[in-house]
Amino acid sequence: QVQLQESGPGLVKPSQTLSLTCTVSGGSITTSSYYWSWIRQPPGKGLEWIGSISAITHYSPSLRSRTSISRDTPKNQFTLQLNFVTPEDTAVYYCNSHGNMLDPSSATMWKYLEVWGQGTLVTVSS
Repeated sequence: QVQLQESGPGLVKPSQTLSLTCTVSGGSITTSSYYWSWIRQPPGKGLEWIGSISAITHYSPSLRSRTSISRDTPKNQFTLQLNFVTPEDTAVYYCNSHGNMLDPSSATMWKYLEVWGQGTLVTVSS
């Protein structure tokens, strides 16, 4: 069964780069039709999707200019880099995985086998 574990510094200074790694066990990051995502939740706010990587990479429009997600296949990991952080980037950061299946009747994609990491708090402060 797929398990995810976030790792990285819990404190980042403003204007620096936030870097996190998600280590995947029980599955391969090259699995077909599977997405590997970063999602965050600022204090007192809802979940915010940052981006996903599969065969291609997708980013939230609001964060695209500052975000980079990549895969390290030999280590079975995927990473997040968020540049030029501000205190507003303080959040619990989660990695997430799920498969997608097409529903032909509605032309929509359905998630399956969704897995979340436990999350890691990253504080942006000087």
